[in-house]
Amino acid sequence: MKFELVSLDGVKYSAEAYSVVLPTAAGQITILPTHEPLLGVVVPGVITIRRDKSDSDQHLEHYATYGGVLEVTREGARVLVDEATHGDEINEAEAEKAHQAALDLKKNAKDQVELDKAQALIDRSFVRLEVARIKRRHNRKS
Repeated sequence: MKFELVSLDGVKYSAEAYSVVLPTAAGQITILPTHEPLLGVVVPGVITIRRDKSDSDQHLEHYATYGGVLEVTREGARVLVDEATHGDEINEAEAEKAHQAALDLKKNAKDQVELDKAQALIDRSFVRLEVARIKRRHNRKS
């Protein structure tokens, strides 16, 4: 099936895919070529793409995303998000440092606005950290 992942920065992925696993408001779903048409809300989490049915887990592509919308048609699927970061673009040590800084911001928040901003940073850094850890686990198995 044709799959597109589009962010505000442009097209992050546009090619054939065997399956796409993504987090939605209704829970994690897997889209396969025969999937019924669907519109949905994507929540912050990891989008995982398997290009070919025979690809091993080490060949999966992972993107950290922070919510958006999903459209599945008979021709394929498209996800529109504000931001999507490929696993190869994420440094685990930097993601861990950013996550800790976000947790510190939340701990020191003085009002609801600061608390909301800190929580958004925690959510973003957590997803990036999760993608970095997935990448590390798969690289160890290679």
